[in-house]
Amino acid sequence: MRTMRNYQMQLMNLKDIQNQKDHRKIEINKVGVKSIRYPIIVLDKKNKTQQTVATINMYVSLPHHFKGTHMSRFIEILNAYRQGISIKNLSQILIKMKEKLHSESAHIEIEFPYFIEKQAPVTGAKSLMEYTCRIWGMHNQHADLIVGVEVPLMTLCPCSKEISNYGAHNQRSLVTVKVRFRKFFWIEDLIDIIEHCASSEIYPLLKRPDEKFVTEQAFDNPMFVEDVVRNIGQKLDNDPNIIWYSVESENLESIHNHSAYAFIEKDVGTISGNHRVFSRIESDDKR
Repeated sequence: MRTMRNYQMQLMNLKDIQNQKDHRKIEINKVGVKSIRYPIIVLDKKNKTQQTVATINMYVSLPHHFKGTHMSRFIEILNAYRQGISIKNLSQILIKMKEKLHSESAHIEIEFPYFIEKQAPVTGAKSLMEYTCRIWGMHNQHADLIVGVEVPLMTLCPCSKEISNYGAHNQRSLVTVKVRFRKFFWIEDLIDIIEHCASSEIYPLLKRPDEKFVTEQAFDNPMFVEDVVRNIGQKLDNDPNIIWYSVESENLESIHNHSAYAFIEKDVGTISGNHRVFSRIESDDKR
């Protein structure tokens, strides 16, 4: 029967296979753990913090002379920071990954549902609206952080309104905005910018007076998918905190078996005045 002393001696002599030499001389750009489902706490503008469940990917670079990395250390780092993950401390997490795993670069990708209480426009009925938020972080010599949010909106087709004797077709739009930034900002503020750039914003709870208001507001404010991304781009151009952004909108068409799509990307400060706009819909009659 093994004694505790013998067992401890065996543990001390366990081989660390990951630290063994590899002779193929091939570096690995990213190695780590993927699709971790983990409860985290994020900053909330109104309530200070919010508990949510994230899907997380964590990677580091691996020098050619190491056989493998230590996968358990990723989870140890994540657990140390799970009581407060935000764009404020993401650089710290990336630096800790580099230090603990002896790597030259570190990467983290975080996706989580984020909930904001919204009031219906007429009755004031309150309910929670879900948004998908994403954070990408990379640290080599310096940190590079990108924050993204997916926001559902409503658009009404200007062409349909123009050619119809009454009514016009509308659709739900999924808008994804990603930004690089100079200093901390609230996710809620970015969502607010996006929601004011379509025919109408969407609400989790509507009573009949609210529904009337929303449909009429959309009818009075028709927009193509191109209008949505340009409106958002114009807002972000005027925000001195934003240094790069991409905006994409997919209109889930109600009278077609395809989606309308538009995309803008801009590096603020290096591209002056010109947006790169791509649309998969070539002419108005195809919307």
